[in-house]
Amino acid sequence: MVDLNISRAPSAPESDDARLRKAIELLYFGYRAFTAPPDRILEERGLGRVHHRILYFVGRNPQISVNALLGVLGVTKQALNAPLRQLVDMGLVATDTAAHDRRVRQLQLTVEGEALEARLTGAQMVQLEAAFARGGAQAEAGWHAVMEALVGAGR
Repeated sequence: MVDLNISRAPSAPESDDARLRKAIELLYFGYRAFTAPPDRILEERGLGRVHHRILYFVGRNPQISVNALLGVLGVTKQALNAPLRQLVDMGLVATDTAAHDRRVRQLQLTVEGEALEARLTGAQMVQLEAAFARGGAQAEAGWHAVMEALVGAGR
């Protein structure tokens, strides 16, 4: 664990600034720990975090349109094009045209894509399960409330 009390004495009262900086540091270090296991799996295939996000949200939303995926990810078409094309070329994501409109491209995971997504997300689910078990139900509920507030603030 990283020592987050480097800049102040352990017995000193925590100012609002120090409290918020500690929260920022925990978020950074927590995210690094949360993404490390999937990053190692992705690296084996020459993929990165953007590929994981695509696999995750396509897996959670089968037949999602490319435009809807752009909205979920909050990226431009240019930013999505290369990694999505790579996943399609690797046989992890399949595309087809929507029955209601041939101009709409829909996405779904292939069997191989489902297996990779399950492995990536499964590693993170194990981490969250352990953290929630350690923190308890009240801490888990608080974490969800904080994350939802952050998501809402970013809109």
